[in-house]
Amino acid sequence: MYSARFGISAFLICCATPALAQQVQESPKDVIAAHLRLQGYACETPKSARRDVKASRPDEAVWLITCENARYRVRLVPNMADVVEAF
Repeated sequence: MYSARFGISAFLICCATPALAQQVQESPKDVIAAHLRLQGYACETPKSARRDVKASRPDEAVWLITCENARYRVRLVPNMADVVEAF
């Protein structure tokens, strides 16, 4: 009896986890704004973010983000601090 309840519980948890993960997808503007804030830059209410394809490299994406109070060019560098330029 106990093993049957445990099996059903485990099954329900495994089935529910992917559904929850899909609901919590953040937009690029929110993720990049969080990166900026972690590095001490002010980014209140991110409005938009678009990828700068020409400035990007295969291992370093460049994004142009517009916040309510500023605009930034952000180079996302893996395992290092992001390179941020205000413009």
